[in-house]
Amino acid sequence: MPDETIAAIATPLGEGGLAVVRISGRQALVIADQCFSPLGKSSQKPSAAVSHTIHYGRIIRAGKTVDEVLLAVLRAPRTYTCEDTVEITCHGGILPAKLVLEAFLENGARLAEPGEFTRRAFLNGRLDLAQAEAVADLIHSRTELALAAANEQLAGKLSQRINELRNEMMQTLAHVEAHIDFPDEDIAPDAREQLLERLENGVKFMDELLRSAKEGQILRRGIRAAIVGRPNTGKSSLLNQLLGRDRAIVSPIPGTTRDTIEETANIRGLPVVFIDTAGLREARDEIEQEGIRRSHETLARAEFILQVLDASEPLMEADEKFLAEFASKKRILVRNKVDLPAKLAEFRISNSEFRLVDVCCLNGQGIEALKDAIKELVWSGEIKAEMLQVMINSRHQDALNRARAATQRTIDALRGDLTLELVALDLRIAVNAIGEIVGKTATEDLLDSIFSQFCIGK
Repeated sequence: MPDETIAAIATPLGEGGLAVVRISGRQALVIADQCFSPLGKSSQKPSAAVSHTIHYGRIIRAGKTVDEVLLAVLRAPRTYTCEDTVEITCHGGILPAKLVLEAFLENGARLAEPGEFTRRAFLNGRLDLAQAEAVADLIHSRTELALAAANEQLAGKLSQRINELRNEMMQTLAHVEAHIDFPDEDIAPDAREQLLERLENGVKFMDELLRSAKEGQILRRGIRAAIVGRPNTGKSSLLNQLLGRDRAIVSPIPGTTRDTIEETANIRGLPVVFIDTAGLREARDEIEQEGIRRSHETLARAEFILQVLDASEPLMEADEKFLAEFASKKRILVRNKVDLPAKLAEFRISNSEFRLVDVCCLNGQGIEALKDAIKELVWSGEIKAEMLQVMINSRHQDALNRARAATQRTIDALRGDLTLELVALDLRIAVNAIGEIVGKTATEDLLDSIFSQFCIGK
């Protein structure tokens, strides 16, 4: 309920130097008054304090001091939620923050739901829906490029373009509906061509945005890469080199890796989720059998693979089998152990394109070239700053696909000289679908779906 005052811990749980507890709503200052005892000459009760000031004092609960804190008073509308807001900075640790929060709850606040602060920011006009999603992207960013893309979206760069597109479509719809209201006046041929040109430009613009969907999803969630090959070819060593630290156990004993290990690495600005798999061979026991089964599941979900070969050994039957088996996957062949005498002769794979990179996981030789190859496989061309402004996510992609299809039907109906009511119907569908992106036509279910993915306190 928008009239309720909500509260939550806004920092991760656990031990730390500081923790922040946030309270927002009409009664935020009143509730904070009941919990806060100011200390010093310049500190004041929250309800008497000037906006955007910080006050030193104690949080009192059941007559006892919970913690010494700094309290920030932020009055509406110049706050994140556009509501009166109080933020308490207390000592870090689970207990101090928990007791401060309980003091607020006991005096009339309600525990916030996931993403409820940002949801209120959207409902109160502080952010549109695309910007609200960018807040979550910002928090979950794993590379500087992902962070830059989230900041561009939070700044409203995507929203600006979407609103321009929607306004163009709205003007076209208004023109069509005006002719429906005055049926005696047909659309003149030149006016019809102008409408068609505007709609076709809209389709081109939607196509431009849709082309950014793949890159946007890579930056947000990363791309999955499975490291596969025979046992003892150096898969775990390769994972450690790509991560820049020892994550997987390395041993000369074949079959050391019994389970899949997942870690994310920053590869030329792109988040790549590397999965070290159990060596593919006939299992010798139940544990190894389960590891190999999981390896095959990982391979099915991976978007590309790094297939590791041992340069110090000739190509074996198992290698040839896996080369053929993974032919349909995007892949890079990694020839490891190039520091040893070479025994792996040149080979060819029919009907399959691949990149071959030589590395030595013992000393890091070839790892930078491998990172370049991964980036080229994942992202074609240069990553330019202007591209980051309009990286759409899967929800935007779905809305734009529906808008594009409806716009194309509108164009076909106009060219086919169909009744204007049918033209307006499809055009209205397109306008509403575009409006979903920035939240101008969002349903309650859509909002629930988006904000339920946020953490509590944001």
